[in-house]
Amino acid sequence: MAAVDIDVPVDTDLEIPNQDDLEREAEGFKEQGNAFYSKKDYSEAFNYYTKAIGASPKTASYYGNRAATLMMLFRIREALEDSQQAVRLDECFMKGHLREGKCHLLLGNAMAANRCFQKVLELEPSNREALQENKTASTLLEYERMAEFGFEKRDFRKVVYCMDRALVVATACHRFKILKAECLALLGRYPEAQSVASDILRMDSTNADALYVRGLCLYYEDCIDKAVQFFVQALRMAPDHEKARLACRNAKALKAKKDEGNLAFKSCSYDAAYKLYTEALTIDPNNIKTNAKLYCNRATAGVKLRKLNEAIEDCTSAIKLDDTYIKAYLRRAQCFMNTEQYEEAVRDYEKVYQTEKTSEHKHLLKTAQLELKKSKRKDYYKVLGVGKSATEDEIKKAYRKRALMHHPDRHSAATQEVQKEEEKKFKEVGEAFTVLSDPKKKMRYDSGHDLEDEGSCDGGGRDFDANNIFRAFFGGHGGGGGGGQGGQGGGGGYSFDSSPDSGPGNFFFQFG
Repeated sequence: MAAVDIDVPVDTDLEIPNQDDLEREAEGFKEQGNAFYSKKDYSEAFNYYTKAIGASPKTASYYGNRAATLMMLFRIREALEDSQQAVRLDECFMKGHLREGKCHLLLGNAMAANRCFQKVLELEPSNREALQENKTASTLLEYERMAEFGFEKRDFRKVVYCMDRALVVATACHRFKILKAECLALLGRYPEAQSVASDILRMDSTNADALYVRGLCLYYEDCIDKAVQFFVQALRMAPDHEKARLACRNAKALKAKKDEGNLAFKSCSYDAAYKLYTEALTIDPNNIKTNAKLYCNRATAGVKLRKLNEAIEDCTSAIKLDDTYIKAYLRRAQCFMNTEQYEEAVRDYEKVYQTEKTSEHKHLLKTAQLELKKSKRKDYYKVLGVGKSATEDEIKKAYRKRALMHHPDRHSAATQEVQKEEEKKFKEVGEAFTVLSDPKKKMRYDSGHDLEDEGSCDGGGRDFDANNIFRAFFGGHGGGGGGGQGGQGGGGGYSFDSSPDSGPGNFFFQFG
């Protein structure tokens, strides 16, 4: 197809504005911008200063004015760019240097701010504003140095304090906010840390440091899967982010090892589970919540392996890390019950019940309190030297042995003090046998119902005579009574004889 010629109309009256016209127009825009700035309508002021720059892009003051407007709109990085452009156009533009220094301060660049204020002082040595701002920059630099030293020493409270002071000046410094948020997370103040990180992400969703801190909070709150997602996202934004890389590796390793331990425990491989939980505890000492759970899990495995003392220690470690961890209190309390440390068990159950007033926790507390009361009365099983599961025959055999061992006649040649002690033990043996040999009394004793009986604390020693029990048991009617009186058994009775050459207490028992 052949080309078609067309006529293009030309406006012969079009005038190209000369430089003077452009400068006058630019001044007009500037004046309008100033008027809006005075009214605090910074958005409109920005628009007119931008028009002024468009008309006269080589005028430093227009960039300076727009920089001032951008500062009021809290667009500090853009304000810094305009300030820098202003001093590039005019190295002697003092307001430009001063404004650039203020932007650097707001962004936390203390050394850069210091250089700007020094430039102002070179131009005007007595400039009070530059002198004051220079001191502020030096103070900011000192807070930054103190924070760096505190972080190295793991004094995270000091870092938070320094960053709070620094952020009064450097209100737009993301770096300081991130450092504060990271230390808040390391101090376990997760909601505060998340709030700071979220504020930054609202302004800059690609900020790798803020993504890292959000992940760190989730990681330390034992939300490991979600934490890994944030760490991965941070690494996408900044592949060389070393902290995010290390945290991601630790998070994955910790979850894997914990899961292995849980699987081993469910498979009843308690020894393997115990070892896996131990290995998991070495991965990241800073992860308080996860480590508290690992200690509690290892305590559970320890109980299965009959490592009760170690289990108590592990529960205590869990509670030190997280003093609100109810499961650790419950597990430790049960271990205390199993080791007959009833006062400690009551203390733990009281803590649990104060926190969660459930019927189950109330029952556990009452049971522990009852066992504590029972432990403070005479332990008849210990008196006879038998276990709580002893049979009737075992109880009889134990009584026979202990009664003969402590019978007053056997110690008639001993000192008065020894006789009194042995007589006391003899009575306790009889008392214990009276209760444990009677199924009903034994049941009440075992259940603690005997504690409800008035006078039960003294064992009911007023209700029987130890010598009568002894005679009834051995089928005799002779023998010395109480008070250590020696005696000779009558027909069918018994006697304690001693060799003339034997020392006091060397008796043998003989049926008549």
